[in-house]
Amino acid sequence: MSYPDSENAPVLLIATIILSFVVASSLNVYPLSPSMATLRPMVMMMVLTFWLLFQPRYVGVFTAFTIGLIADLLMDTHLGQQAFAAVIVAFLIKITSIYVRQLNTLSAWLIASSGLVVFQLILWILQMFIQNVFIGQSALSLLMSILSWPLVLFTLRKFVR
Repeated sequence: MSYPDSENAPVLLIATIILSFVVASSLNVYPLSPSMATLRPMVMMMVLTFWLLFQPRYVGVFTAFTIGLIADLLMDTHLGQQAFAAVIVAFLIKITSIYVRQLNTLSAWLIASSGLVVFQLILWILQMFIQNVFIGQSALSLLMSILSWPLVLFTLRKFVR
């Protein structure tokens, strides 16, 4: 997306980032049948991962924590579980992106897939320790997230200069 005037560019970009999180949160809580709900991708985390990779100047660890808290509230999980997992993933993506010279589609997909796997593993570990429960159906959601992340990439990439 080319911005018409360079001084409004950051404002438009931040508005786009906020709007993408609003749309992602709506998709995360949209009611689905129980069989389809197990296949629902982790849209909030996918959008967060995209912005962490492509706009690290505006989206960082604090944003990951905030989005995680919002996801905790929306998904009715224990407060802080998704926030903690999102912060760990944000740190990992920040560290990984230091070593990646050229962020092409394949490397972005690999980094995002790794981040989604780490996010789900942390959630599983926290749920085991805190609630003594393991939700194995989350693996289907993880698989759908990894497979559909390129769709998020190609949808949001036009908003990155």
